[in-house]
Amino acid sequence: MLRGGVSELCPVPSMAESPQNGSEYAGGEEEADYMGDLSLLLPPEALEPPKSSSRKQQVPNNEPVAVQSSKKKSKFLSWQEKRKLERERKQQEEDEQTLAKIEAPIPESNVGFKLLQRMGYNPGSTLGKEGSGRAEPVGLQIRRSRAGIGREDPHKEKIKQEEFRAERKRRKEESLMADFGSRQKSQWRSRRVVINYHKAKAALDQLENREALEPEKKEDEDNDQDEEEEEVITEEDLLSVLMKLREEHNYCLFCGCRVCSFFTASLIIIY
Repeated sequence: MLRGGVSELCPVPSMAESPQNGSEYAGGEEEADYMGDLSLLLPPEALEPPKSSSRKQQVPNNEPVAVQSSKKKSKFLSWQEKRKLERERKQQEEDEQTLAKIEAPIPESNVGFKLLQRMGYNPGSTLGKEGSGRAEPVGLQIRRSRAGIGREDPHKEKIKQEEFRAERKRRKEESLMADFGSRQKSQWRSRRVVINYHKAKAALDQLENREALEPEKKEDEDNDQDEEEEEVITEEDLLSVLMKLREEHNYCLFCGCRVCSFFTASLIIIY
């Protein structure tokens, strides 16, 4: 009964009556629909779309590429290598500081410098009475290797040994080339002496109306048992034949006619 009475007292408006009701609300004060549009309640920063990780703002890095690569490599080094690099870096810094302090001149307030001035030393002058001493102090060479005193750095010593070997090899090649050249000249000279001797001997035999006898060639000889000995002809033998041609027959082997004015012993060696 209650439900029926309520329905009779407050009838539910139908869909057809909704525009009319909307017009009635429009005539009055409109209320905002906060549940319909949430953008009115959110700040403008929240409305921007989220940026991906690939579009993150990059911080400018002004470090050189070599430093960046060394930093990247240092991440993958073992602790022994890192310790070694750190020790080398500290040693290099210590060496630079030591050399910088050594190169700095001694101040005049130094007790030793004052003592040298009393003894007659002037800054920039050499030591000794005659001025033949040192003008600069003995330089300091810092050694980090385990080599003894007087020995050079292993790397420098290796380079020096390689240079010494190359120089020794070059000198050896030059001496071999010189020996080879001298042997070739000697052999060529010996052959020329033999050839000229046979020519002069044949000319002498022809002028004396003798037949030039050719040496007989032996065939089918055992080279292992009987080896033919080469005829040894010296420059003295050639000179004697040439002088005989000149004195007895007035003939020059090299001119082919009467004795020339340049027929001397020195020219014999040249020819």
